[in-house]
Amino acid sequence: MQTIPRPVYGEEHEMYRDAVRRFIAAEVTPHHRQWEEDGVVSREVWRKAGASGFLCSNAPEEFGGAGADYKYNAVFTEELGFAGATGPGFAVHSDMAANYILNFASDELKHKWLPKMVNGECIVALGLSEPGAGSDLKAIKTSAVRDGDEYVINGQKTYISNGQLADIVVLACKTDPAAGARGMTFIIVETDRPGFARGRNLEKLGLLAQDTSELFFSDVRVPVTNRIGEEGQGMAIAVHNLAEERLSIAVHAVGMCKFMLDETIAYTKDRMIFGKAVAEFQNTRFKIAEMAAQTQAMQVFVDRCVELACTRDLDIETAAMAKMLVGELQWKIADECLQFYGGAGYMLEYPIAHAFIDSRIRKIAGGSSEVMREIISRKLFR
Repeated sequence: MQTIPRPVYGEEHEMYRDAVRRFIAAEVTPHHRQWEEDGVVSREVWRKAGASGFLCSNAPEEFGGAGADYKYNAVFTEELGFAGATGPGFAVHSDMAANYILNFASDELKHKWLPKMVNGECIVALGLSEPGAGSDLKAIKTSAVRDGDEYVINGQKTYISNGQLADIVVLACKTDPAAGARGMTFIIVETDRPGFARGRNLEKLGLLAQDTSELFFSDVRVPVTNRIGEEGQGMAIAVHNLAEERLSIAVHAVGMCKFMLDETIAYTKDRMIFGKAVAEFQNTRFKIAEMAAQTQAMQVFVDRCVELACTRDLDIETAAMAKMLVGELQWKIADECLQFYGGAGYMLEYPIAHAFIDSRIRKIAGGSSEVMREIISRKLFR
């Protein structure tokens, strides 16, 4: 698939990539089907990933991390996609939730949680979506009411990745409902606190190896020191992190595109119809050539976004473009590639069928394609 150099990554990143590929081949791929059946991954793979240095690698050394740049996170996320792996929820943990703590939490919270997140002892979920508030964070209703040195939290979250395994939740709450977007605050909630309850592990169309849950909060008391940033700063914190979160989705999507194309090229060389391999038909070769070219173009764009993320120059509009374009390309490739398999593509014994059901979420999660278009257009029509 790769036809041109990728200067964004140096020799040290490629050495890291080799280590990541060996880890995925040994600890993820052999167990992925079982995780899909179980609807959740084992905690053991989290500990192994931590022991290998693959979790929160950008955390400073004082917190147990490698102090590496975002490119290492991107390599890990891309390689999971290239292996066709949609679980475990490492990206939610390392590329998303961890940044709330790294960038805005107190030193006390950083020292308390980051070392455990790095070694895989503590798994983190990001509590944003609610039944009546998906991409529109201003509409959340989960409340955190100050009572002395504590917050009392009540509400519900849904579609929360890592929800069944999470030891802590980085939770978006309304501390001042009358203040709109300026009334939101992020608070760390430990999942062993009285009043917290996990709902069912939601039955999804795809991403079956990644647990996704409803979470309930009934008079959950947490100390004010669990707050991330200042009260009312939540929306600013979320916006600060959104670009990198959406980039992480795009990075994984590029990996999935390459995975599906490689699988399909190999399959069409072997599948026979009308006395010759499917790969010998011009229709097959032209369609795959077009998708390969589009994937290559998206790879260049995403690599540039990775560079911008490393220098803190990636804006939310550019990240929205990447998330929208690559997510929709992943869905297109899943649909086109499955067609080359014929009836076999509809059978779950083939990886392309799993990739197909996993790809539809790319137009929804992390902000739907329609929301991405709205974000992009706001800048264009100022």
